[in-house]
Amino acid sequence: MVDRRRFIATTVVGGVGVAMGTTGCAPSDGPGSIVATGSGGSSPIPPFELDEISVDELQQTMESGERTARSITELYLERINEMDRQGPELRSIIETNPEALAIADDLDAERRTNGPRGPLHGIPVAIKDNIDTHDQMTTTAGSLALEGSISPMDSFIAQKLRSAGAIILAKANMSEWAYFRGLRATSGWSARGGQCRNPYALDRNPCGSSSGSGVAASANLAALTIGTETGGSIMCPSSSNGVVGIKPTVGLWSRSGIIPISHSQDTAGPMCRNVKDATILLGALTGVDTRDSATLPSQGKAHNDYTPFLDPAGLKGARIGVARSFTGFDPRIITLFDEAIEVMRAEGAIIVDPANLDAAAWNDPLSLVLLEYEFKADLNAYLAGLGPNVRVKSLADVIEFNEQHADLEMPYFGQERMIASQARGPLTDPEYLNAMSTIQKANREDGIDRLVREHNLDAIVAPTRDIPWPTDHIKGDRSDGGSSAGPAAIAGYPDISVPMGFVSGLPVGVSFFGRAWSEATLIKVAYAYEQVTQHRRAPTFAETLG
Repeated sequence: MVDRRRFIATTVVGGVGVAMGTTGCAPSDGPGSIVATGSGGSSPIPPFELDEISVDELQQTMESGERTARSITELYLERINEMDRQGPELRSIIETNPEALAIADDLDAERRTNGPRGPLHGIPVAIKDNIDTHDQMTTTAGSLALEGSISPMDSFIAQKLRSAGAIILAKANMSEWAYFRGLRATSGWSARGGQCRNPYALDRNPCGSSSGSGVAASANLAALTIGTETGGSIMCPSSSNGVVGIKPTVGLWSRSGIIPISHSQDTAGPMCRNVKDATILLGALTGVDTRDSATLPSQGKAHNDYTPFLDPAGLKGARIGVARSFTGFDPRIITLFDEAIEVMRAEGAIIVDPANLDAAAWNDPLSLVLLEYEFKADLNAYLAGLGPNVRVKSLADVIEFNEQHADLEMPYFGQERMIASQARGPLTDPEYLNAMSTIQKANREDGIDRLVREHNLDAIVAPTRDIPWPTDHIKGDRSDGGSSAGPAAIAGYPDISVPMGFVSGLPVGVSFFGRAWSEATLIKVAYAYEQVTQHRRAPTFAETLG
């Protein structure tokens, strides 16, 4: 399974999870003006004073009195208004938080009285629309079936954000039901949010399922964003939108209060413009949650601050295994990847090339069997906890709702994945138990763990995802492009994507992944690579790229 989208498409024929602004690199059209260019023409993009600003810089402006949490939040809300349904119409945000400014005012008052709580105090964060918040925003996974659903309590990570002083700014658009609904699906489309668009070329796909989180981070619509992943849904949109994505070890962040696909593979994670911001966010949201037993093993292994591992010399002496076993990448991506390897070598890394994984392990059809079983069981449990006021209380209800509202919910693709999941039995079925043990062993003990042990590796590297493809509601997503998300996703192990460069103006990333709980080591090498290369460039909002 290179990523879940590609796996589903290939198994049926023969790449989940569990809001706007910018820019800097577009040509100038006079003072204070940025122009979106491309063969489709040009349109003016309003200037944005928070363009590419980091968390540290935002904190400095609040400490100096130059800005307040309220003024920062107002700027992001204005930018969302300018860019999401107007201008380039990115459609990366489903809804904004009507309480955001009031929360910002309270945090400003607290800063004046007591000082900041920490690095997230007063920082606006957009979170994916499958992450529960008990406030005036809904949580719907992009589906009309859950429209109006107010979660009975915050998700654990929403609680942690609030405790850290962050402002939950908005809910980000996503591939509906985290892409686990139908065949021939289109990433970034949901019935509630419409089609999310890639900010580097608006006719290109942002990938998913954390599409809105990737676009909002890249287009500077929020200071930070959070996505979720089951099989590539943080990695792919991070690569396709030129941002940093961290998929943590399953259990480093709690999944309680997140609309699920698979308890074996689901996790939320940071999606940000740079490694340091993603690292700040990562540590702030760790912790053991009694509602999610997967967090128990994180005790003694997690850090509540990963910033000490931000070492610009982190590649020196690091043993990096080069995974050449992922196929389907455009040759231009392989050229960029080879250049990235040489950069790592020049920075003192010890390169083991090749250090290959067995492709059969992540392409095993049992991967889909596991997801179908767990989706039914986990979604039914989530829906049952929403209370009596939601219109759907089971996967069967969702399927029926979609049929009754097919003109709105299924104008482009169906719900074959949901129907297949509904046909699965309980999690005690031998078929499910065999699928779980087989694919986890193949990607853990016999996969990543074995490779790391045999070569004494600190990290494994590979290109993250192929070049962003044109959005196509007739054919759906491309299924033949390369991806390296599969092994870490199935194993439940950490993975970090960092910008690696551009192909014809479209961003692509490089992934660093390794054994469970190895986030600190991966951050060291990923940060060192980022610092020496500085490939991140703000998007230009071209209509198309010729």
